Amino acid sequence: MFYENTDVCLARTIPFLAIERHIAATDRAQSGSGAADNQFKGRSNLLVPPKLGTIPVAFPISRGAVILDFCGPWEVFNSATVPGRQEKRFQTYTVAETLEPITASGGMKIVPNYTFQSAPPPKVVVIPAQDTPTEAMLNWVRSVTEATDVTMSVCVGAFLLAETGLLSGKSVTTFHEAYARFEVRYPDVHLKRGARFVEDGNLASAGGLSSGIDLAIRVIERYYGREAAERTAYLLEYQGKGWQDPNSNEIYVR
Repeated sequence: MFYENTDVCLARTIPFLAIERHIAATDRAQSGSGAADNQFKGRSNLLVPPKLGTIPVAFPISRGAVILDFCGPWEVFNSATVPGRQEKRFQTYTVAETLEPITASGGMKIVPNYTFQSAPPPKVVVIPAQDTPTEAMLNWVRSVTEATDVTMSVCVGAFLLAETGLLSGKSVTTFHEAYARFEVRYPDVHLKRGARFVEDGNLASAGGLSSGIDLAIRVIERYYGREAAERTAYLLEYQGKGWQDPNSNEIYVR
């Protein structure tokens, strides 16, 4: 049975009328402006949610896993707010080589939910920045990605994804201070500088740190549509708009 989050589901108490007013006001503000164009970008890149049950989202972690890289997307998926549906839509869990506690960034201790051998098959994988991956982790990512809807990296988690060989010939982005290092190490991967996130087939990557929040909201949009993404962002009081525009990290192009 999937790991169950014991926190109260915020989505069940969300003031939907307030959200609807917010969305309507946003649409009016965007009407007739260039921002309206961004609102419909990528609409053809949709994902099909299951008719029953939740979407399993795995977070492979090891020593040094950067908290914001995976806790940001973790909270996004657990707060997903789909119009007309109150039940939980995503089931998140951590995966590691063993069930021994892991020391993440800042000294936080995390006990993984599953090992690579016992983890349920994920449909979404979120790879945060962390220490050098073991071959066991690389093999697990390669194996599950054969059947995922999205395998996404956050920040320099792109290095781990590239180490699997899955990015060969594909496009990716990463933390802006790692651009040069990434291009030297993986010349067969097309690095997009200044991208908030990049999608290429069932692979996706976010820029540094908080960019993972935007990519997670974007995944919700791909499964459940623009309104679900807007409702989720509103619930989280997340005012960033990077999930609507993959090129919104242009400030980091250099």
